[in-house]
Amino acid sequence: MSCLIHIETSAKVCSVALSKDGSVLFNKENYNGGSHAELLGVYVYEAIQFAKQNGYKLDAVSVSSGPGSYTGLRIGVSEAKGLCYGLDIPLISLSTLDIMASQVIRSGMEADFYCSMIDARRMEAYVAIYDKHLNKVKDISSDIIDSESYSEFIDRGRICFFGDGAAKCQGIISPAKEVLFIEGVYPLASSMVDLAEEKYQRKEFVDVAYFEPFYLKEFITTIAKNKII
Repeated sequence: MSCLIHIETSAKVCSVALSKDGSVLFNKENYNGGSHAELLGVYVYEAIQFAKQNGYKLDAVSVSSGPGSYTGLRIGVSEAKGLCYGLDIPLISLSTLDIMASQVIRSGMEADFYCSMIDARRMEAYVAIYDKHLNKVKDISSDIIDSESYSEFIDRGRICFFGDGAAKCQGIISPAKEVLFIEGVYPLASSMVDLAEEKYQRKEFVDVAYFEPFYLKEFITTIAKNKII
């Protein structure tokens, strides 16, 4: 028996879900982008109130750990840690790319390989590739996309690309009838439920004090030209 709260702020969508024994009971999503700091606390408060009103005790918090937006990840992880400290409950970390892959595979989309992609600007993307059982067949990496990208998988079967980095492959990777592009796939809190439940049952928690998001690349600040002396 478990009651989990899920937080996803790694990309454009800010979302929070509450699940009980693997079923989503509460879900809030905002697709406008840029409002994570403003909305996340509100959504979490509403989820907690829903739990209280229905007599549920929170057992753990799951949070998307990245890769993704530096700022978005910091906001989500900070909120998740605060909840864990305040309620004295454990923290579960989930890869953003795993979340999207799980969402597509569980939707019934049939393929041999599933390429989960997050835009990393220019022609770069954060990428992981999975089989139909959600096993990684290519570990998470930061890739420069060109015409030969992922040819070893394209040559071996049907592959689908999804996530906001997938558009970079269209028009560059040689078209083939076994290559599919799925639009509108975002990392969402409601897609974290099954993965988080599995980790909760295995007691696969992270250290709240020392846990940090997985940025994959270091955050680099720049100085505006008009500020240079």
